Amino acid sequence: MPNLLAFLPAAFLIAMVPGPATVMLIKQAARGSKRNAFATIAGIEFGVAFWGLAAVFGLTALLAASQTAYDILRFAGAIFLVYLGIKALFFRGSGAEKEIRPGAGFRSGLLTNIGNPKAGVFALSFLPQFVPAHAGAGALLVCVAAWIVADLVWYSTLALLVTRLGQWLRRENVKRWLERTSGGLLIGFGVTVALEG
Repeated sequence: MPNLLAFLPAAFLIAMVPGPATVMLIKQAARGSKRNAFATIAGIEFGVAFWGLAAVFGLTALLAASQTAYDILRFAGAIFLVYLGIKALFFRGSGAEKEIRPGAGFRSGLLTNIGNPKAGVFALSFLPQFVPAHAGAGALLVCVAAWIVADLVWYSTLALLVTRLGQWLRRENVKRWLERTSGGLLIGFGVTVALEG
């Protein structure tokens, strides 16, 4: 069995560190729909499961070993983050803005996480530290499940807090500021991902 007493607090603290997924969740939850916010969380967690399972089956070792594979994923992820950021920067909202479909939140959460090669390298280097050397894939799968639980607790709390502030966040001037801020942050994350070697 993995050392869950050490792993869970570490996974929870890592979930709390702001990154592209956090920005995406706040952006989606600020629109006021709990359904859309939780669809975004589902997308983020499918991304976590993807990288966790990739680590279990050794696929993330390819990213660590092959600079070409890492660079292809890095640039694809960077382009996607910059695209989302530009889209947010040029947001033109109105009081009669149509409701966002949950599928859009799910896709954004999933692609934000899968397009982040650092998540794959992180899974490869972080998860094994809490698993005994002689343990098999089952112990790593337990860690992946615990990682998803820690993420769910944090992101659900954050989503509920942001949706509770929804009325205030949907004021035109606040909404414009939030979209531009999230757009700038997403572009910043994208550029950072692109420039990192």
